[in-house]
Amino acid sequence: SEQLNTLMVDAKGRNMKCLTFFLMLPESVKIRSKKSNKKGSPTNSKLPPVCYEIITVKTKKKKKMASEIFPTKKPASTTTVQNYQQNLNNNNTIPATNWQGLYPTIRERNAVMFNNELMADVHFVVGLPGGTRRLPGHRYVLAVGSSVFHAMFYGELAEDKDEIRIPDVEPAAFLAMLKYIYCDEIDLSADTVLATLYAAKKYIVPHLARACVIFLETSLSAKNACVLLSQSCLFEEPDLTQRCWEVIDAQAELALKSEGFCDIDSQTLESILRRETLNAKEIVIFEATLNWAEAECQRQEMTVTIDNKRKVLGKAVYLVRIPTMALDDFANGAAQSGVLTLNETNDIFLWYTAAKKPDLEFVSNPRKGLVPQRCHRFQSCAYRSNQWRYRGRCDSIQFAVDKRVFIAGFGLYGSSCGSAEYSTKIELKRQGVILGTNVSKYFSDGSSNTFPVWFEYPVQIEPDTFYTASVVLDGNELSYFGQEGMTEVQCGKVTFQFQCSSDSTNGTGVQGGQIPELIFYA
Repeated sequence: SEQLNTLMVDAKGRNMKCLTFFLMLPESVKIRSKKSNKKGSPTNSKLPPVCYEIITVKTKKKKKMASEIFPTKKPASTTTVQNYQQNLNNNNTIPATNWQGLYPTIRERNAVMFNNELMADVHFVVGLPGGTRRLPGHRYVLAVGSSVFHAMFYGELAEDKDEIRIPDVEPAAFLAMLKYIYCDEIDLSADTVLATLYAAKKYIVPHLARACVIFLETSLSAKNACVLLSQSCLFEEPDLTQRCWEVIDAQAELALKSEGFCDIDSQTLESILRRETLNAKEIVIFEATLNWAEAECQRQEMTVTIDNKRKVLGKAVYLVRIPTMALDDFANGAAQSGVLTLNETNDIFLWYTAAKKPDLEFVSNPRKGLVPQRCHRFQSCAYRSNQWRYRGRCDSIQFAVDKRVFIAGFGLYGSSCGSAEYSTKIELKRQGVILGTNVSKYFSDGSSNTFPVWFEYPVQIEPDTFYTASVVLDGNELSYFGQEGMTEVQCGKVTFQFQCSSDSTNGTGVQGGQIPELIFYA
């Protein structure tokens, strides 16, 4: 098909080409075109002459989209940019009379309407009383972006209200959703992402909801894993739920000691206490449970007393596996907490000491925890008369993984000439930032086996990023060392890649040296 281009001729005969030209004239005015001058056309009209003509010219050019015609936009003036940015943030109207001409694409023109009173045909009062914001909207734009808004404005049960109250959504989250609908931009922050996910779920904006989940997964850590677990169950996001469990299992003690643990609901508390794979001491779980009980008393506006703590815990207290604690932990901790009754305390002491053990309401089987895996990067090891010498220098190697794992420690070589004790400092860094460190000792029996040295807490390792593992050893210099190192090692479903580190000052590299094993949870 052929495109019709329109030329406007001014009083001096100059043609002005327009992409689209809409002309609105009063009925008393008649357009005179060249066709009107053809033979047989009336010439005795009494209407006043006009000072322009509309000429239609046929061309064979292919129709182009606006983005093709304007592949790059010339920068607008500083004032225009400032006005636009101010509009995005402060609900201003556009002062320019021809603002449409400043933005070549429909996306940019649509974005100008975001949070803008110009042409607004609906308003939202968002937030709880005392913290509400009144935000303008445009029914057509909102209906295109959300099936809920479409039903609200154009469905069979649509209500013709100029103002809609939304008390259950935070204003910042609602604005973030509107920005996505109007501007096709996703603007998330740690403070608003959960509320934005709620808004996206409520108004069925699936792509924004998915972006929120991805944001949460990438920012997931032991500090927020318990809260996100609670929210992921509420929002029915199974992938996020699984990610949360991975972090909580591997870094259980950090997760339980976090402030976020005290903010979870009782149902989530019980699901955590039932977890078989929690990698934590039971005394840590018990103390975290008491901290949650104290916070719950405050939420219910109850006086924080021992009796009230036991009351808000209810049956959940029996999910703490107190009989599996070390006897010292029980005697010095749980037994003196006041939360247990006298009969419960006596029965648990008998459980530890008596041949005939009493029946307990508490779960008495130890948790299975997580089984650590080992990534061995050498195909053989050796020792020679001149051996590996330490002298306080650093052995280091860089590694990356293709899936999230948690490094729990390193496997290290020991003495090649009988049993010996080593002092060691281990570190794990990312781009120079220390993520985990520990100073400890280990005993080697003279064999070529590796001996585990652990971090205080497992360190979360994200995929596709290189981390630096380092160790400084002090002990018998006649030590085993690795040979025939591999640049890539497959361990179960995780692939490790290794490369040399500039931090290594004692000879360790990919092909040989120390740090033969990485111990991890996956």
